[in-house]
Amino acid sequence: MFEKTVEELNEMGALNTTTEIKQQPELWLDTLNIYKENLDAVEQFLADARAMGEGRLSVVFTGAGTSDYVSDTAAPYLRRCGNTALYDFRPVATTDIVSAPWDFINPNEPTVLVSFARSGNSPESLAAVDVARKYVKNIKFLNITCAPEGKLAVESADDPDALTILIPRANDKGFAMTGSYSCMTLLATLIFDAASLEQKTAWVEAIAKMGEDVVAREDEIAAYLTGDYNRVTYLGSGSFVGLAQEAQLKILELAHGLVATSWDSCMGYRHGPKSFVDDKTLVFVFANNDAYTRQYDLDILNEINGDGIAQKTIAVQQAGDTQFDGTAFTFEGSELLPEAYLALPFVMVAQTISLLNSVRVGNTPDTPSPSGTVNRVVKGVTIHPFEA
Repeated sequence: MFEKTVEELNEMGALNTTTEIKQQPELWLDTLNIYKENLDAVEQFLADARAMGEGRLSVVFTGAGTSDYVSDTAAPYLRRCGNTALYDFRPVATTDIVSAPWDFINPNEPTVLVSFARSGNSPESLAAVDVARKYVKNIKFLNITCAPEGKLAVESADDPDALTILIPRANDKGFAMTGSYSCMTLLATLIFDAASLEQKTAWVEAIAKMGEDVVAREDEIAAYLTGDYNRVTYLGSGSFVGLAQEAQLKILELAHGLVATSWDSCMGYRHGPKSFVDDKTLVFVFANNDAYTRQYDLDILNEINGDGIAQKTIAVQQAGDTQFDGTAFTFEGSELLPEAYLALPFVMVAQTISLLNSVRVGNTPDTPSPSGTVNRVVKGVTIHPFEA
């Protein structure tokens, strides 16, 4: 797909999705520059937020669908590698904040609501801000979005309690979020990671090279999809649980449900969900670079592979002292990367799988829902009045 002409991709209905997957390494370098350009504004914003109260500041990452999985990918890493003396990181979907705020956020905790939104036009994105403003006594809003003209960005422009950071080149035109997912994950991680700017820069440069490697190795990825399969499952640990959710959603969206999908944590999969696996199932496992955690990832890989119950069991991994010896997409020649950064080249592998699978089942990746009942920006949502 990455070598096809514009004309060929247009004919397949795949130009936007293919282009947006392929350009991500370049966008990650852009996102690093956006972070650097906004560093002073971010530091002032967070200093003002911390002044709202004593103790740790509650940082709630929120979004819906893929934007929610941004939260689920970034937050676990930051709970270990962010400044946990100052911040308590929690992922909460906008859909949960809007429908039952009292179950998910504390009105008495000073809070920064970090909203992830590709377009900023989803009803829940706007309603979550409104509900949180009414419900939480001391709150500020950090918006990470890709659309300068989106309602979230426009309506927050004059809000003294809000800071909006834009990643405009990541505003995907295709149906499925690809570059928007990876760039929003990266920007949130850069903002709250306690590592030095020099170290962050080195990590982003490393993942950009790994992303280019994914594009160059498309044929290797395509070989995983040559069998007669009708199910795909993704597994991971830590931040890669959120990544597994996103990876399975891409299969589901781009194939319009014609291929069954599942996801879980590596350890959780044994507790019933493993029943999903049969001889027409592809099982992909994202291997964590933490030495302790990777043991559990390798355990499930070896178990499913040894059981012989799946058509293929495939690791997505970075080369290390211990790794899966079976079928694997392995990144060579780089220092072992932290999970929130490694998730980005890993998701490019999953996105490429979803793109190729969509074409395989006869779908058009840019517009995969022929009935129009599933939309790029969610429709048909009723937002009911809320009073705290």
